[in-house]
Amino acid sequence: MAGIILRSFVLLSSFMFSMSNTLHLPTNTEYTANLSHSSLLSVPKNLPLQTTILDLQSNNISILVMSDFSYLLKLKVLNMSHNKLSELDSSIFSLNKELVYLDLSHNLLAVIYGQFIEGIQHLDLSFNHFNSLSMCEVFKNLMHLKYLGLGAAMVQKSDLKCFQSLRLHTVLLELENLSHYESGSLQILSTLKLQLVLPKKDMDPYILLSDAVNSAQILELSNMNYATTHIDAESFTNSRVSDITMINVTLSWSNIVKLFQAFWKSSVQFLKVEEMTIMGAIESEYFDYSATLIQEVMFQNVTITDYRFSQADVYTFVSEMNILSLTVTHANVLFMLCPSKPSIFRSLKFPHNALTDDIYQDCSNLANLESLMLAWNKLKKLSKVSSMTTHMISLQNLDVSHNSLQYETGEDCHWPETIVNLDLSENQLTESVFICLPTTVKKLDLHSNQIDHISWEIRQFAALEDLNLASNRLKDLPDCRPFGNLVVMNVAKNSIQTPSPDSLYSCATVKAIQAEHNPFQCNCDIREFVYREKESSARLPKWPESYRCAYPETLKGTLLQDFHISELSCNRSLLIVLIFLIVAILTLSLFCLCKYMDIPWYMKMIWRWTQTKQRTKNKWSTQQNLQQNFAFHAFVSYSERDSSWVKEFLLPNLEREDGSIQICQHERNFVAGKSIVENIINCIDKSFKSIFVLSPNFIQSEWCHYELYFAQHKVFTENSDDLILILLEPIPKYLIPARYHKLKALMARRTYLEWPKEKGKQRLFWANLRAAITINLVESDDELIT
Repeated sequence: MAGIILRSFVLLSSFMFSMSNTLHLPTNTEYTANLSHSSLLSVPKNLPLQTTILDLQSNNISILVMSDFSYLLKLKVLNMSHNKLSELDSSIFSLNKELVYLDLSHNLLAVIYGQFIEGIQHLDLSFNHFNSLSMCEVFKNLMHLKYLGLGAAMVQKSDLKCFQSLRLHTVLLELENLSHYESGSLQILSTLKLQLVLPKKDMDPYILLSDAVNSAQILELSNMNYATTHIDAESFTNSRVSDITMINVTLSWSNIVKLFQAFWKSSVQFLKVEEMTIMGAIESEYFDYSATLIQEVMFQNVTITDYRFSQADVYTFVSEMNILSLTVTHANVLFMLCPSKPSIFRSLKFPHNALTDDIYQDCSNLANLESLMLAWNKLKKLSKVSSMTTHMISLQNLDVSHNSLQYETGEDCHWPETIVNLDLSENQLTESVFICLPTTVKKLDLHSNQIDHISWEIRQFAALEDLNLASNRLKDLPDCRPFGNLVVMNVAKNSIQTPSPDSLYSCATVKAIQAEHNPFQCNCDIREFVYREKESSARLPKWPESYRCAYPETLKGTLLQDFHISELSCNRSLLIVLIFLIVAILTLSLFCLCKYMDIPWYMKMIWRWTQTKQRTKNKWSTQQNLQQNFAFHAFVSYSERDSSWVKEFLLPNLEREDGSIQICQHERNFVAGKSIVENIINCIDKSFKSIFVLSPNFIQSEWCHYELYFAQHKVFTENSDDLILILLEPIPKYLIPARYHKLKALMARRTYLEWPKEKGKQRLFWANLRAAITINLVESDDELIT
């Protein structure tokens, strides 16, 4: 059915909190059908069979029949409050053997018949339309009943006699519309706690009160709204009640004093007043404080309608009470008088008022006070708070939280040596507060202040065991040296990004550090903090789920325990050593490679060739024709040891007598005064071809290597093909040095001319060679090579 919300609960629904403490329902998983506030006219017929909790409150149901619940055999809790039921046959629940909680309050019930099942423990029939309690016969078999709520317009002894057999823990008796009450009726009830809702009518509730204080040990009175009340204190003297709570009280000051006087002489030990309004004028009233059993009085939410009165009359009334504990909260109290004589107060609590620093100044009659609470007031100077406690020589617990306390350096602070618990949270204190604090304190709460650091030079707090600095402005863990016996420290919700190693070291003996919800900076500096806490995670109660990176943005939300960064990234010395080793290895490797490939020689040759080419380019830059002009058909490169072959065979066979072929030969064509390298480059540049006479002698010549290198470089830069290799004698590859690797490559991929030993083949050799170098040369003069 639409509207049914079926789910598994570990806790019962909220309305069950009204049940008595003696009622124990199963705490295992329950199934709840919540149909409250659904405008239902009848109970739905298709509820899940496993339903154990059914909430039907605040609907329009007027009739219940057996079929409504007969199939819900597991039903334990049923809330039918705030409906329109006018009569009830209690036998409709006869099949619901597990039902223990039944709420039928706030209906229109006037008639009940039948009998309830005997397993019910909580039954509420209050705020209905019963004229009397004559229907009590339906309850007599409820031997397990612990809570019973009833209401009627008439209360008589005869109607309540059947309740004597029940051992009830709590009885709620709603008498808002009471028209008749027989004296002594309430005393018939056998219950530990009585909740009595007094009549709304303007009547004197004296008879009811007299019976109520003798009917239960715990009494709760609601709706005491009377202009006049006749109270005979003597009738309260031998009462049974020990604990009284009055809720929604509206009385005159005179009646309040009379009522308290009656309770003062009774058996009452605990007295609490909630939502009290004092009507009319307030005048001084006599009050006898002697011979009372009351130990504790509480006032909560007090309103005075007439502000034209002497406040001393009210403050004297409470300050002179000879009780152990006094609480006044939400009463807008502006001041509190010092008792006129030594008081037995051990606990004073005045939270949520308007008290100032002037309270209890120079008060010496609170020597027995052990606990003082002034939270949520208007205290401003911590030094005045300390002077207030000077004469409280038994004070152990002081709570001045949620004020506007400040401390200025230089102000004197005087505390009793007995203070062990001090709550200064939610104030405006800075790090200077430690100058003012008592050194005897064991538990110190400074959370939600303005402390940004704690110097190790402050006084020693040897007794301090628990320090709360949460929600301050700390940027680092505090130095723990002033707190030698610290056991627990809370620095959660501060501005700590990277706890420093010094602070971690100083706090090594602290057993528990709460540092969660800080904006941790995940970098090298936080590694030690993470490492230490991984080793001893018991020190951080909420580790690891509440410790996350806030910076940098890329790591935001990462658990600190999952943050990793290498040692190399954080250890600068190690990084420098590693870089030095890498550079050294690369340098050594490069040196060895250069040595093996003879790179220095090549670099030297490139430099020389570049310099010579630059000079040649500058010399010829003014020529109009930039096209290459050759002066020789060929340049011959050979070893000096092969010069005889060149002069006897090569030159005669190429040049001939007709001069048609011009050969550049160093002995006759190199220009005196120029460097050898420049001459070599000029000859190569001005020759159509370059002929290299290869032999074992060639590869042993340094100058032959230069000539081959420059010629090959020309081939590469000008994309030409002007190298001619003549193999005069075979050259074993193992004899070719490493720097002649290009020669090896040339011989491997180029066709070279091999000098034939047979004379018959030599004619063809010269013909091929002449054909390879034949070209028409332009007319030139000696300047062509100068």
